[in-house]
Amino acid sequence: MTTTDVTQVVSYREVTDRNGRVYRVGESDIDIMGRKRKWMVILPWIGMMGISSAEYAFASAEDTLHEAHQWSSGSIYWMMTVWVFCQAAVAFPAGRLRENGKLPARWAMMLGSAGTLLGYLSLAYAPHVSLAFIGFGVFSGMGAGMVYATCVNMVGKWYPERKGGKTGFVNGGFAYGSVPFVFIFHGYMDGSNFRWVLVAAGVFLAGTVAVAGFYFRDPPKNWWPATVDPLNPPDDPRARRSLEKNPPAVKQYSPLEAWRTGRVALMWFCLACTSGVNIFGIAFQVDIGEDAGFAAGIVATAMSLKAIVNGTGRGVIGWLSDLYGRKQCLLYVCAILGLAQFGIIWSAEIKNLPLFLVFSAISGFGGGAIFPMFAALTADYFGENNNATNYGMVYSSKLVSGLGAGMGSVVVAAWGYNGAFTLAGCISLFAGIVALFLSPPGREKRRITPNPRPLGDEAG
Repeated sequence: MTTTDVTQVVSYREVTDRNGRVYRVGESDIDIMGRKRKWMVILPWIGMMGISSAEYAFASAEDTLHEAHQWSSGSIYWMMTVWVFCQAAVAFPAGRLRENGKLPARWAMMLGSAGTLLGYLSLAYAPHVSLAFIGFGVFSGMGAGMVYATCVNMVGKWYPERKGGKTGFVNGGFAYGSVPFVFIFHGYMDGSNFRWVLVAAGVFLAGTVAVAGFYFRDPPKNWWPATVDPLNPPDDPRARRSLEKNPPAVKQYSPLEAWRTGRVALMWFCLACTSGVNIFGIAFQVDIGEDAGFAAGIVATAMSLKAIVNGTGRGVIGWLSDLYGRKQCLLYVCAILGLAQFGIIWSAEIKNLPLFLVFSAISGFGGGAIFPMFAALTADYFGENNNATNYGMVYSSKLVSGLGAGMGSVVVAAWGYNGAFTLAGCISLFAGIVALFLSPPGREKRRITPNPRPLGDEAG
C-alpha cells in the first residue's frame, strides 16, 4: 500500500481547547508520509547546510575574488548585502505561496537548489561585477531564502509539542555546512584555481539541497502528534515541560491577525538588530583578526570556530528554551551577543589570540542562537498553520540587517574596528531591552492549561 493510500484510509478527529484552538489528532507521522517524523529534522538540516556557505564562508573568498576579478572590496561586501536582502525578501511571499498550496515544499527546495548553483557559477565566470550581483546576490539569495524558510518552518509543523530543540538543530545546519568551505576558500582557493573550486562547490551544494528537498512533505493543517494529548499534560516529561514553559498559541493566527497583536513588529525590530550584528561579525571577523596581526590560518580557524559554535548554539539554545522558556533564553542571547563584541575588541587590541578565539566563539554562539528563538517564538505565539508566512514577516527584518556587511564597511572606514564593534555591541544590548516587552498574545486574561471541549469526530 502506498503512502497516499495510507493517508486516505486513516481516520482522524478534531478537538478544541477552551481557547477555541483546533487540533487534528489520530494520525501518526508514518500514517501521513510513510516514515518517522525525525526525517523531517534530518533532511531540513542537510538542506540548510547546502546554502550556508554562501553567507558564512563568503568573507573567506573576498581576497581571491578581489584578486581574480579585480572587483573592489566594497563591491564584494555590498554583494553579500544584496544576497542577505534577497534571502530575507523572498521568505514572506514564498511562505504565502506554500501555505496556499501553490508552491509545494519540494518545489521550493528545487528552486533553491537552482539558485545555489547559479550563484557559484556567477562568482566563477561573471565578466562584470554587476552580473555577479544579479547571479549571486539576487538569484542565489532568493534560492537560499526559499530553502531557509521551507526547512525552518517544516520542523515546527512536525514537532509542535517541543519545537525549540528541533528548530535549533535544523537552524544549526545553516552554519555547520560552511565550515569546510571557510578553509577551502581562505586557504586553498586562489587566482589560479578559483573557477573550478567555485563550480565544484556549487554543483555539490546544489545537489545536496535538491536531494534533501525531494523527500519533503508538510503535515495536514492543525496536525498534532497522535501520541501527545493536546488537551491534557502529556506523559512524556520532555513534552510536558516544554508545553508548560512555552504553551501553544491560543489559536491559529492569520498574518494580518498576527501583525495586529503588535508582537510581530517587536520581534521584527529585535531580529533586525541582532542579526545585523551577526552579519557584521561574519563579514569583519577575518579583517579584525588580520589587522591585529594574527596569521591568516589562525584567522580562518577563528572563523570556522565561530561557524561551528554558531551552529551548535542554535541547537543548544533551542533545547534550553524548551526547558526554561523561549523569551528568557532570548534575553540571555541578546546580552551574550552584545558583550562578545566588546570582548573581540579587547582581545584584538591586546593581541591575545586565545581570548580572540574565545570571544569569536561566544559571538558565534549568540549570533546563531537568535534565529531559532524567533522561529520557535513565532509558532508559539501565532500557531503552526500560517507559520511560514508569519515567520516570513519576522524574518524580513534581514532586509535591514543585511546592511550589516555593506554599512559595516562604511562604519569601519569612518570609526575604525573599535568604533564599529562597539556600536554592534550596543545595538544587541538594546535589542535585549526591547525583547523584555514580548508576551504571548491572547493569554493576558486566559488560563494557560486548556479545558477539553470536543468538537466531534470526522472521517479523514
